[in-house]
Amino acid sequence: MRTLITITLLVATLGAQDKGPDYASHIAKLKKKLPHAGFHIVIQKPFVVIGDESRVVIERRSKRTVKWAVDLLKQDYFPKDPNHIIDVWLFKDKRSYRQHVKQLWDVTPHTPYGYYSRQHRVLVMNIETGGGTLVHEIVHPFMEANFEACPAWFNEGLASLYEQCGEADGKIQGRTNWRLRGLKRSVEKKELPTFEWLCGTSTARFYGERSGRNYAQARYLLYYLQQKKLLRKYWKAFTAGVKKDPSGYATLQKILGRTDMKAFQKDWEAWVLKLKY
Repeated sequence: MRTLITITLLVATLGAQDKGPDYASHIAKLKKKLPHAGFHIVIQKPFVVIGDESRVVIERRSKRTVKWAVDLLKQDYFPKDPNHIIDVWLFKDKRSYRQHVKQLWDVTPHTPYGYYSRQHRVLVMNIETGGGTLVHEIVHPFMEANFEACPAWFNEGLASLYEQCGEADGKIQGRTNWRLRGLKRSVEKKELPTFEWLCGTSTARFYGERSGRNYAQARYLLYYLQQKKLLRKYWKAFTAGVKKDPSGYATLQKILGRTDMKAFQKDWEAWVLKLKY
């Protein structure tokens, strides 16, 4: 009986493993669509990294950027991997990026840096612009897998936070970046909306006419929470209570311990103006 139970458990375990992503088949199909022989493929689960720099460089980027970011993001936020393989295409320069995006997916990139396509299950980068956009885009498929109800402002705020990042005490840490300049201008011109408005934006409105301002405000709100050691606490409370508070605004007030959000925004704006980049 014990032998039978052991065999049954082993078969069940192997069956569960078999249901995982089939990297061998995926790569076999991927090889057929490579634009030319100068592309190299590296498995860096849950991703497959493809690039037209040298193999040594692609392997280094896979380990030092992709694996590094995935390990630290999973540690702080994302227990679940995406349930399918996602390809990370790293094009060596602007020309390669634009040419191959058109060739592979018949689209023209809407950004010079890179993007995530849920439809094609790819992260696409002009890696010549740096690894910040890559870390940003890595956040999105993990957010889909772990926080399906996440509003655009938090999704992009967290992703943008790690556009410029490093590691401190074994944790991923966002740092000030180029978005600060535009945010300061908006503060000085008194153009920023309230946090209630920001948290309440629909996806269409967040990505609308003033999307750059929205990204910056969301990023530096989360940067503030990080610096006050409240970001992880906010993440846990927001994900746990999203059905009652889908925008995250009431949860934000609770975590900040502030009822007068106009006064908080005034304090936050003064804090922003003192930041350096």
